[in-house]
Parts: sequence; structure tokens; C-alpha cells
Amino acid sequence: MITKRLYRMAITVVAITAWLGASAAIPADYYKSLEGKSGQALKDAIHHLTLQHTMLSYNSLWGYFTETDCRTDDPSQVWDMYSDKTFYFRGSRAAYGMNREHSFPKSWWYGYTEYDGYASYTDLNHLYPADEEANLEKNYWPLGEVSTVYYDNGVTRVGSPKSGQGGGASTVFEPDDRYKGDFARTYFYMACTYQHYKWKHTFMVNNSTWKTLNDWSIDLLCRWARNDAVSDKELNRNDVVQKHQNNRNPFIDIPQLFEYIWGNKQGEVFYLNDAGTSVDTTTYTGDPELISPTQGTVLDFGEVALGKSLEYTVYIKGRGLNNALSLQLYRDDYEMFSIPVSVVSRTLANSADGYPLKITYTPTSIGSHSARLVIFDGGLTGSIGIELRANCLPVPTLSQLTALSASDISSTGYTANWQSASEEVDYYVITRTVYSQNNEARTEVFTTDNGSTTSYVFDDRQPGETHTYYVQSFRLGYLSEPSNVITIDSSGLTGINADKPLQVIAREGGILIKCSENVGRAVIYNIAGQAICHIDNLTDDMTIDLPRGIYLLKTASSHSAWKIAVR
Repeated sequence: MITKRLYRMAITVVAITAWLGASAAIPADYYKSLEGKSGQALKDAIHHLTLQHTMLSYNSLWGYFTETDCRTDDPSQVWDMYSDKTFYFRGSRAAYGMNREHSFPKSWWYGYTEYDGYASYTDLNHLYPADEEANLEKNYWPLGEVSTVYYDNGVTRVGSPKSGQGGGASTVFEPDDRYKGDFARTYFYMACTYQHYKWKHTFMVNNSTWKTLNDWSIDLLCRWARNDAVSDKELNRNDVVQKHQNNRNPFIDIPQLFEYIWGNKQGEVFYLNDAGTSVDTTTYTGDPELISPTQGTVLDFGEVALGKSLEYTVYIKGRGLNNALSLQLYRDDYEMFSIPVSVVSRTLANSADGYPLKITYTPTSIGSHSARLVIFDGGLTGSIGIELRANCLPVPTLSQLTALSASDISSTGYTANWQSASEEVDYYVITRTVYSQNNEARTEVFTTDNGSTTSYVFDDRQPGETHTYYVQSFRLGYLSEPSNVITIDSSGLTGINADKPLQVIAREGGILIKCSENVGRAVIYNIAGQAICHIDNLTDDMTIDLPRGIYLLKTASSHSAWKIAVR
């Protein structure tokens, strides 16, 4: 089962009504936890408020983009903050020539996906549709102001940074003036919501929960936020994100909020009434109400392969409920969806965290499926309905990829390359192992943004290190067989025929060995330290069957053991 890990906390979805003439009505107590706080306590309160949100599916994002990023003058057009090209939606499929762009680069947090439990991977608050060409040019470079231009399409500029900017990066990405505030408020949100991450690239961020942003990036983002005020586009998008994801970007709702953490109000105590907003601060005293979810909420499971299950969690949260809530699945393909309970007590539903209801989709046939979850009783007037949608596809056939020799090799980095898959894939997975001079190894996993990219840039190579990588394609929860292994040794030599360290790849039911020459004698130990398997000569493409468990593999030529987890 593929589990979408969703975090516990009070979350709120509201119907779209009038607020400041353009935004939905924010619940009266939504920002109550920020009141009376300052400094780290204020930033922590934002972190807890925004982190605990519904985690979406990556392959369903285009279905959400049709609402979050459609132009007001023509809803069939994509609002692209990376180019002035005209793109049209293709239903729930990606527009031709567009990517799902992590505006806050996912490679900064090692690029793990939603399957690793990383909510940031599918967080709509920083995911935008982007022109593919501009996205490739901008790469994972930090925001900044360009000094010498390498690429300019009239909206996206990429080039060397102005003095004092870049955080050590040779290149920066500068958006158009009309979107600089949008990106600044996005980065403020990310620096709070994911302040607990350990960052791989620290161009703009640092591994501190206080501030998290570096000094030069604070100066840049604060200036951009002041010069480019919150637009109707941002307000409208914030409402739609909340409808699906159950959280909001507070730096859009409260434009002065960033000043209390990074700007000219640092150290001051934050009060909503002093922040120049129209957010209601009164306490709710009305009739029983279901805050989350609300009428019209759609839970899209996206595409799922036959034989797989997909699980989501929706938080059932109310206030003033005077009786238990009843839950029922019905209509169309309801038998392919399941919930563990049919009743939620008023105590759990009225609690600060709400009740985490798990909804599981287990398709038994290929095709589009839908159902409806209805919530009633509890003292509510009428009932609340949630639309459930999913699309079951055949199990994908994924061919083994061919990894190509690295290019642009320097003392500090290189570009990993591979041949494109012959079938449709969601994205590529690059597994890299770095060997230090004393043969200590660390393995890291990276992913591309889409299935059309055939290269990945690494810029963190250290003297004396040997790097290896192999590539796999990913589609609907399935990975292809690992490709051949490419090595960049300490002298810079690269290629599949180079003398390379051993690669041990865990797979279902055992392990796969990848190496360019015979390794020799090897022993596999279980977690109790007992030798359970002796191998006289470990060779390339050797498969070893092992039951589920944790193992250590030791070879005669290695100084350290490989830890293996077999599932």
C-alpha cells in the first residue's frame, strides 16, 4: 500500500465567501495561535499551523492547477509566472511544454518525494506550473538579482548574481517584477513550514529553526515583498489551496507578518489587529459547525495502478458539535473506497486536532472511479458531502534505463546523464553513492521534476571522493530495474568500464549486485551478527534472495559493511 502520510493538527476548509472583496472568509480563530507571540515563538506557531495539512498526490497536481493557476481573463489558460507564452489546460493532464515546478527547489532538501513522507514535495503553496524551457534554465539556483544575463525570456532571467547575493551559487534566478512578491511570500511560508528540514543546499537557507533564511536572502525577500504587494491572484489562489490542502499561506493573508520575523518589526509582539489586516479575531460562539471538510471538497487520488492501494487522511474537525457524527460512503463506485469507522464522537471531532479519517482506494478494475462521502448528525443542519475521484491504470511496463557517462566534470561537480525512457514515466530517480578517501560510503536519492529530463547536476563534489550513480524510472508507484552504474573516480575518470566500487541494491525479496569486475569473497550477516550466507565470488548482476529483514554485507576488499533493508 502506498500511504500518504498526513500530519495531525487542526485544519480548516471554508466555503468561498467575501473577504476584502476578493478572498474567502478566514475562520474567526484560524490565526488565534499567533496572537501575542514574537520572535521564535511566533515563527514556531506559524510552523505548527501550516505544517499539519492534507498531503496531495503528485500525479494529481494538474487537476488542482486548473483551479489554483487559471487566468481570470480566460480560465482555460495557465497562469505561468515563468514565461509569457500561452498555455492551455488539457483537463487534468499537464499542458504541453509545462512542468510542475517546485519554486523552492526540492533538491535543497535532498529531493525526496511524497513516497518518503515529504509533504513539501506536493505542497501547492510552492508548486506552480512553469514553462519547461525556463524551468530547465532556472534549475535549482537560488532567487536573486541578475548581474550578467545568461538567459532571458522576458519574464525569467538567469545569470550571475549581483554582489553580495547568491549565497555562493554562481547563478541566480530573477522573476519578473510583478511576481517577485509572490515568490518572496512563498519562500517565507517554506522557511516556516519546513524549518525542521536539514538542507543539502544552503544558498538561501541555513539549518536553524530561527530565521532559517540567510541574511542576504532576508534582505532580498523583504525588499521584494514590500515592493510587490499581495495581488488578487495570490488571494484567490490561497483560497483554492485551502479548499484542497486545508491550510493557508499566512504571509498572503497578513502581508505585514514577515516584518515581525525578518523585517523592521523584529522583537515586537504580534497582534492581528495591529498588523493592518481585516482578519476577524473574535471567538466563535455560533451553532454546531463542521469546519473541515466543507461542502464541495474534492479528494482526488490521481492515477493508481491496478493492484495498488492508495490511502489519504482527511481531518474531521468541528466546533460546537453536540452529538456524534455519522459517516457513509455511497454512489457510483463506493465499494472501491473504504473507511475504518462509521461514527466519530463529538469529543474527537471538537478537539483541537480533529479526527484523522483514513480513506483507502483499492481499485478492482481499470477505469475512472468516483464515490461520495457524506457526513451528518452532530447537531448539523443538513449534511456535508465530499467527492472522491480516482483513475485506475494498468500496471506499467518499465524498461531498464541506460546510464550515460557524466559530463561537465570539474573538481566541484558534474552532470549525471541517462537515456530517456521509451514509455511514459512520472519522473526519474537517481541513486548516488559517495565514497570518501577512507572508503566510507553514503548513499543519497534524488528525483527529477518530470519524465522528460535526462540529466541531473551535482555541484557538491569534494577532493578525493569517488562518486557512482545509477538511474531508475518511476511510474504509479513502480520503479524500473536499476540501470548500469556510472563512476566518477577521484581523478575525474568516468564511464561504465571504470574501476568502480560495489553497488548493493535492495529489492523486493533480496538484493542485486552491480559492479564492473568480480569483487571476490563476501559474507552476509543478519541483525544478530550471524553469518547466514557465504559467497565465494561476488559478480556483476548477481541476485541474492533474502527474506524481509536488516542485513550487513561485508567483502574481503572493503573496510566497511553495507547495511541492507529487504522488504
